[in-house]
Amino acid sequence: MQQKEKQGDVMWLKSVANKLLRKPVGTDALLEGANFDEFINPNEPQKDQIDTRKYKLFVSTWNVGGVLPSDDLNLEDWLDVNNNYYDIYVLGFQEIVPLNAKNVLGPERRRILARWNSLIGRALNRSISNLKGRKEAKAGERQKVHPVKEGSSEEGSAPDFRCIISKRMVGVLVSVWVRHDLQNHIRHPSVSRVGCGIMGCLGNKGSVSVRFWLHETSFCFVCCHLASGGKEGDELKRNSDAMEILSRTSFPGGPPLHLPQKILDHDRVILLGDLNYRISLPEATTRSLVEQKRWNMLLEKDQLKAEVTNGRVFEDWQEGAIAFCPTYKYYPNSDKYYGCMQGRKGEKRRAPAW
Repeated sequence: MQQKEKQGDVMWLKSVANKLLRKPVGTDALLEGANFDEFINPNEPQKDQIDTRKYKLFVSTWNVGGVLPSDDLNLEDWLDVNNNYYDIYVLGFQEIVPLNAKNVLGPERRRILARWNSLIGRALNRSISNLKGRKEAKAGERQKVHPVKEGSSEEGSAPDFRCIISKRMVGVLVSVWVRHDLQNHIRHPSVSRVGCGIMGCLGNKGSVSVRFWLHETSFCFVCCHLASGGKEGDELKRNSDAMEILSRTSFPGGPPLHLPQKILDHDRVILLGDLNYRISLPEATTRSLVEQKRWNMLLEKDQLKAEVTNGRVFEDWQEGAIAFCPTYKYYPNSDKYYGCMQGRKGEKRRAPAW
């Protein structure tokens, strides 16, 4: 056994020693040979230096099927603004434009991005005052409320939520909104886009990833649209897209700040989007189990769960609980799945899936 290395003598100013020990140590200008390891560990954060803050985060994704939203589209139910209060909203979209050659290869149409952001901002900032009013009306309850500027009216007040990042790649869009009083605590926002579509590089499929710091915690959100297809083996294409996204996504980093450059280098990572994994059951069986709301039986045959379980993709990732109907593929503005309506000849049937 190697001998323990002898600790060297240390000379401490009396004023420093008094603060560390919280008691007088004598009248000498310097204190010699004191061991302060038992009093303070410089590598361990001290209790009075730790400031833990909790925030509520809303993350959701929506494949809008290439349909331009109307000016009067109300997003309040989707954003849950009338029932809950969130500090940060991260919203992902797929197919905000039809995935045809004109949109994949042509210039970006900015008005579509502006339309969606206008609708999001209107929903968040129009309803927030109503929610605050209901919360404040609950007598005896202590609620976390972030009021508008004192003395201002609802119409003349500054928005409660601000868009800090909004980027798209063909049909994939990510829009991030934060409470206005948090905006000054957001640092190092950045975006990375990866195309996995036609020829393995075009943006009809792929991802838009955003990252930022909130206080001292780094967040990364990856909005994906993976390869489609319901044939056997198509799940391998989706696995490949996912691995390409994790491999090729890169953010600015390096000295002097040494920021994380890869997705998994961040403190908190959330992946959302239309991953396109299907249910490996005959269509008739799938529809029957959906009607019976037998979610567990369906999930046993869910491709994504199978691929994760077998270690072929998203190793060590955790998926949220699923207790809702498969979301693919409905007729627009209805709760009817494709292929369920009578009188539509030649229509391609789509087996429900998550």
